[in-house]
This record gives sequence, structure tokens and C-alpha cells, in this order.
Amino acid sequence: MDETDRIKTLIAGGAIDEALAACQAALQSTSDRHAHAHIYYLMGNAHRKREDWQKAMNAYQQAIDIDPHSPAATARKMITEILNYYYKDQFNQ
Repeated sequence: MDETDRIKTLIAGGAIDEALAACQAALQSTSDRHAHAHIYYLMGNAHRKREDWQKAMNAYQQAIDIDPHSPAATARKMITEILNYYYKDQFNQ
């Protein structure tokens, strides 16, 4: 199992602090920009699982800045849409 698979497993298992620490270590252990984009995407996923929307958005943006075609672009868009959504009729009663 490579490090990114281990991080995914940690996130899925709810070990968010451990996943984030593994992400930080992975960022320091490689200079590959494509790998950095993927790690920032995983960091965003970890923060999203914790419902820390701002940190998730920031991590996704870092991934997008490195690789505009990263899946982080879709994830960031989804969070933005969720946070901007409100049921207009509910407020008009």
C-alpha cells in the first residue's frame, strides 16, 4: 500500500488527525508537484470529513493552483454550492 492509499484509508476510518499528519509528512518527503496536488486534495477530503469547510476549501484551492485538472476542482465547487444553497421559500414564509 502506498502512502496515498494509507491516507485514504485513514480518512475513511475517521482517523483525521493521523491522516493530516501523514499528508504533511508526504508533502515534505517529495518534490513532485503532481503528488503535492493529490496530497492537498486528500487534505481537503480529510477536512471535509471533519466538516471544517474553510480548511477543506483552502486545501482544495492549493491542489487546484498546482493542477487545475485535479479532482479538487470538482470537490471545491460542490462545497461552494452546498454552502451557498438555501431554500428560498423557507425564508419567505
